[in-house]
Amino acid sequence: MRFLVFLEHHEGKLQKDSLGVLSKAASLGGEVEAVLLGSGVNELAAEAGKYGVHRVHVDDDVLLDKPLPQPRVDALETLLGDRQFDAVLFASSVLSADIAAALAARLDAGLNYDLTDLAVEDGKLVGKRPALGDSVYADVGWTSEPRLALVRSGTFEPKETGGSAEVAPGRGGPDNFGLVEELAKALGGAVGATRAVVDAGWYPYSTQVGQTGKTVSPKLYVAVGISGAIQHKVGMQSSGLIVAINKDPNAPIFEYADLGVVGDLHEIVPKLTELVRARKAA
Repeated sequence: MRFLVFLEHHEGKLQKDSLGVLSKAASLGGEVEAVLLGSGVNELAAEAGKYGVHRVHVDDDVLLDKPLPQPRVDALETLLGDRQFDAVLFASSVLSADIAAALAARLDAGLNYDLTDLAVEDGKLVGKRPALGDSVYADVGWTSEPRLALVRSGTFEPKETGGSAEVAPGRGGPDNFGLVEELAKALGGAVGATRAVVDAGWYPYSTQVGQTGKTVSPKLYVAVGISGAIQHKVGMQSSGLIVAINKDPNAPIFEYADLGVVGDLHEIVPKLTELVRARKAA
């Protein structure tokens, strides 16, 4: 069984409850991996290795500096789309509860919450949840994968087992613009960017499209991985044809796009670029 544990951190330290859940997952056997999201968090990955995790997926990004659920849900969805995990475990907090609930909706997966124990029985994860004022405990399970679990705060104590973890960089970031640039070149167009992207230093401010940037109205506007918030919509809604590519089927951009494609930009954009080039060469 493969576990993925969401590691929450605060003021440069991994939270005790998250490490407790990590320790519990390690005690259940199988392969244990963790995910660490934030800004300036690379050095925390080594700390997690002391608690039995085999690999820590790190997304160190200025866009994850603030404790907001949406970008973390995006990052987790991408990670889970790339790799197969049987269960995703969270230590309960306001932030992790928001993330877990949104992720469950995105993946159409089951979420059990307020769990006070976890076990593997006949190869399947089983959780225990208190009921009737904590006077009885009920076994709970899942009918789909990945199984999402929120563990009650203070349930598990962290236990150092020694060792170290492999650190795997998270996907996303400025490297994605290489794919977009190739598509723009094939179409004979130019690349624009959102406010968050230019604030992160990934692209020049001169390319910003939106309420605080430029207003554009090209014949074709291809929105790649853009959620479509109102601030960005103001800058491009008068485009002739709007094509949206986004892995989130509920992204606001689809409400006003003329054509929408639900999927991973890393798969769709290169293929689209090839098709455009082939059409031009014909």
